[in-house]
Amino acid sequence: MLVVSVGGSPSTRSRSGVLLERSGRWLQERGVEVVTFQVREFAAEDLLHARFDSPQVRHFQALVEKADGLIVSTPVYKASFAGALKTLLDLLPERALEHKVVLPIATGGSIAHMLAVDYALKPVLSALKAQETLQGIFADDSQVAYGEGNTPAQLAASLEARLLDSLETFHSALARRPRPVAPGELNERLISARWSI
Repeated sequence: MLVVSVGGSPSTRSRSGVLLERSGRWLQERGVEVVTFQVREFAAEDLLHARFDSPQVRHFQALVEKADGLIVSTPVYKASFAGALKTLLDLLPERALEHKVVLPIATGGSIAHMLAVDYALKPVLSALKAQETLQGIFADDSQVAYGEGNTPAQLAASLEARLLDSLETFHSALARRPRPVAPGELNERLISARWSI
């Protein structure tokens, strides 16, 4: 299984990034291949000028096409998700998330921003034809404490439990996802099938 994780924060130190990293590590421990992209790693010119032919953008598109699922993690600004993330998602083809499971994650200053996932991020994922967009996770800033030095960030117990529950659901959804039949395999199955009336 392949999961593409996408971080929407322009900052190298972000709470949404902490949750994205935790999620990726949890999936890797269960044998899932995880490839991570951060919006801040894309050339600003590629995003601002919608350069679909940029090698970095094409690499992102190709991996999304191959992926079984996506995790999209973003900070919430002005009651919506990060604009740079929207710009990156706009560079995906129209049906890029078809047959894929998506787990949205968002962090914000207070629970007043909780509905940004449902009313801002999920409609964009739906427009990209995501097969299944899970409930998602919202964490307010008080639930993620940065670690000092090499100390890992700490999550509030309630957030940790919700994150693990969402990841279990995401992993199960990936496992039950229908697999496309390889070209030629369907023909072989039809030829070798026993038909009766």
